[in-house]
Formats: sequence, C-alpha cells, structure tokens
Amino acid sequence: MVPEFVLFLSALGSLGVEGTAGKKLHYVTVLFRHGDRSPVKAYPTDPYRESAWPQGFGQLSQEGMRQHLELGQFLRKRYKGFLNDSYVRHEISVRSTDYDRTLMSAEANLAGLYPPTDQQVFSPNLKWQPIPVHTVPKSEEKLLSFPLEDCPRYKILMDETEHTEEFINVTSANKDIIELVRSKTGLNKTNVESVWSVYDTLFCESRHNMSAPDWVTPSVMEKLRFLKDFGFRVIFGVYKQQEKSRLQGGLLLGEIVKNISKAANSKQTHHLKLMMLSAHDTTVAALQASLNVFNGRQPPYASCHMIELYKDENGSLSVSMFYRNDSTVAPYAVQLPDCAIDCPLEDFVKLTQLSISNDRDKECQVPSSGSNKGQINIHPELWVIYCWCLVLPSEVIITLAVSGCLLLLLVIVLFVSIVRHKEPLSNQGYHHVINQDAGEES
Repeated sequence: MVPEFVLFLSALGSLGVEGTAGKKLHYVTVLFRHGDRSPVKAYPTDPYRESAWPQGFGQLSQEGMRQHLELGQFLRKRYKGFLNDSYVRHEISVRSTDYDRTLMSAEANLAGLYPPTDQQVFSPNLKWQPIPVHTVPKSEEKLLSFPLEDCPRYKILMDETEHTEEFINVTSANKDIIELVRSKTGLNKTNVESVWSVYDTLFCESRHNMSAPDWVTPSVMEKLRFLKDFGFRVIFGVYKQQEKSRLQGGLLLGEIVKNISKAANSKQTHHLKLMMLSAHDTTVAALQASLNVFNGRQPPYASCHMIELYKDENGSLSVSMFYRNDSTVAPYAVQLPDCAIDCPLEDFVKLTQLSISNDRDKECQVPSSGSNKGQINIHPELWVIYCWCLVLPSEVIITLAVSGCLLLLLVIVLFVSIVRHKEPLSNQGYHHVINQDAGEES
C-alpha cells in the first residue's frame, strides 16, 4: 500500500506548490528531455531517407514543440506564486545542449512558462517574447550530454559490463532478434547499441504514421524496446553503477547540489529561483542513475525531473523530487534511497556525495599495471651501479665520479676536434631553411 504522504505529494504535481504544508518553496532545478523529433539517422535498408523529414534528421517536430509548450504551461501553474507572473531575468537561468532540438524545446517551453503580458508585449499579434537560452559548444559540454567519452576508466567499466552474467544472459536470450536486425537492416554488425539505434528510427517513423517494413511486427518492436531500455541500464548501471555515476551523471548531480546549497545559504532578496536544463534522454537517465532512482526505462519525450528546495517556518531546509513522464497524470514523488521523500538538505547532500567525484580526471586515469603501481622501473645496468653505490665507501665513490667526469670531458674534446677538422667554419652554426617555391621560411 502506498503511504498517504506519498500520494499527497504526488497529487501536488498539477497544483501550485508554493507554501504547501507549512513549507515555502525556495529554489528549483528542472531537467527535461527535448520533445518529439525525427530519427537521428536511417539504417542501410530504411525506405525513409533524410529527405522524408521536413527539417532532416534529429530535428524537433511540431508535435515536440507542442509537448514543450504544454510542459511550460504546466510549470507556470505548478510554480504560480513562486515565480513572478511575468518574466524577470534574475529569477531564471536556462541552459541547453548545443543541439537544435534541445534549444528549440527550451524556447517552446519558455513560451508556455512566460507568455508576455503588459509592457512585455512587443507585438500585439504575437503571444511570445525572447528569453535567453545559454549553451556551450558540443566539444566543451561536460554537464548535459552523456555518456562522456573522455574517460579511460569508464571505457574499462563498459568492457567489464559486457562480461557480466546479466549482460551475457540478455544478449544470449535475444540473439535471434539481434540477428534478425542484422539481416533485415543491412548493418554489418549488430549489438545492444546498434539495436537501440534501429528501434529509435522505427519508433520515430511509427509516431509519424510511416509504414513499417513487413518484418517489424508488434512482437519485434516489443523485443527491441526491451533491448533499448536494457541499453540505458548498461550505460549507467548493471555493473558498478556508483562508480559509473561518479564518472558520468555525477558531474551534473554535483553541479545541482552545489547550486542548491548556494541557494540555501543565499541572503539575497532577489535570488535565482529556477534553473532550467534542456537536454536528452541519456541526461535524465544519467542524473537519475546517480541519484539511484532510475526506473530502468528510457525517459520519454518532454519528460521532466524536478528537484525542489523547501524552507519551513523554523528555517529547516529539505529537498523533494518529482518526475513527470506522462502529461496525462500528475508527476510522482521520487524518493532518494535511505532518506525521506521530504529529505532534509543536510542528508540529501551527504547521500549524494557518494555519486559525486571530487577529482574526476584522476578517477578516470587507468594505472599502467596493477602489480607495479607506484613503482619505478630501473634498467638492469643502472640497478647494478645503484647496488654498488650502496656498499662502496664514500671516498671510493667520489674518486670514481671525478674520474668519470674527466673521462667524459676528454671524449667531448676529441669529438669536437674531429668535427672541426672535417667541416669548414663557413658551414657551422644554425641557418633558416628557405622554401624555394614559396619564398618563405619553413
């Protein structure tokens, strides 16, 4: 039986939350997936090429725009009384990955969250106003695009995951469907990852009323959906989930916890109230895996994870989380393991630290060898000399060192004399090499 308090919190999803149950909302982070889109790519035998899609591959559809307009309107109702009715720039910060579909999703969402009123109306026939959405180049994105491929240790964890009993059993049990995909799609090699890609393409085509090939039966789609969801679990869990989180979604979680703590300690009257993050299904899954609340299923279009900071009448701070993955029902409360649904901020920070790395670059490093870790490899001849130095008297060592230096100096003098004898002085010294064709120094 679901506790009444959980049902009560879930029921708040479609209502304003400001000032409920003696608490006052203080700060919010919302992370959502972009809306409905076209496929990212086609498989080799796919009858629908990029020209079949109005804006090409990987682009937000009009349905996706409507989904985020609706989500923005939902957020407007939920945070009524907390956010100003009209847009105030210091209350909200919006960041997106550098993809058309996530940038456009954020803009559509903001159109629903902040329809212009009064002096913010700059065109009578346009119920929209420009609101800044910040991003960074894809090559620099470290917070919102997962999995990150810059971590050798994570790659080892992924290789080890593929040797786990669960991965082997799932792959073996689905070898027929994996082989079917290979034979029907024209792909040279199929695995869990490539099957996921094929499912995504077929799913997008079905949502846009495009006919599926004869081999794509409902049973095949269901099996592909299972493998697609398993692919998400493989990336962020199945094996050493917490360590994977420290190298992946823990980066985003760390930033969120830092911002929550900063907001909790802020004494400013006009402080940031809402951090909005527009990203991808893997981003939502990565964050939820790092919180250990991932349900194992691909986050759907426009799904939204909300993390809310509350302050009660006594000044005590707590964190509540909600997940909206179905627009027809209220968001459901998400409980951090080992904490109450209404989790005290101090406990929330302490529990999440297990998934947050203080030095990810160091944790990503791979030791050159386990047995020689921390040891220095010394050449055998040098090792013999070192051992002799340990047993010989110091006077003998000094005499040998001086003799060695004199011998080395003599060799250098002889070498210089031979070189000078063979080459005229006019050829000595450094000269620029001239590129005869270009007439420039190279």
